Amino acid sequence: MPIDFTAIDFETANSHPSSACAVGMVRVRDGRVAERVSWLIRPPAGHAEFLPFNIRIHGITAAMVADASDWADQLTDLRDFIGDDVVVAHNASFDMGVIRAACAETITPTPRLRYLCSVQVSRKTYEIPSHRLPLAAAAAGYGEFAHHDALADAEACAAIIVDAAARHGAADVTALAKATGLRLHPLKAIPLKL
Repeated sequence: MPIDFTAIDFETANSHPSSACAVGMVRVRDGRVAERVSWLIRPPAGHAEFLPFNIRIHGITAAMVADASDWADQLTDLRDFIGDDVVVAHNASFDMGVIRAACAETITPTPRLRYLCSVQVSRKTYEIPSHRLPLAAAAAGYGEFAHHDALADAEACAAIIVDAAARHGAADVTALAKATGLRLHPLKAIPLKL
């Protein structure tokens, strides 16, 4: 299936959406993973505390990101990797919220992109008791993976979209959205409060 997109996943240091501490991205071309990238991110000073709960989930600590690029310094690399692709994420409202909040917090331009949520696609594709990433990925035929590792999660998300596109006979992400009764959403900046 000639489907092209970029899957993305973030991990955060705490409950504030601007506290991104890791990103994983997978570029899919013609329905196959063509490139993978991931890196650590130093959260903004106002939201840089690493909570024990988050550390238990992803294993990333403040010491691990001490020498990492901050949000503003890594944003160009993130935008360049995505290019003109539609972005997909599992529970996309979280991942797009990270981008919006981190851009607002660091006063950097929010990237213009369109996105689709693989949780919503999973709900329209698989009859499973939960659409959490591990179960949805298993329904897509994707094996076990290191859940909460940003790159592994992005790759699992990509597998869901590729499998769903094949099941729905969709040639691209736009057609998949249409076939599942969903729509692509534009990422919008957080409105400024005057």
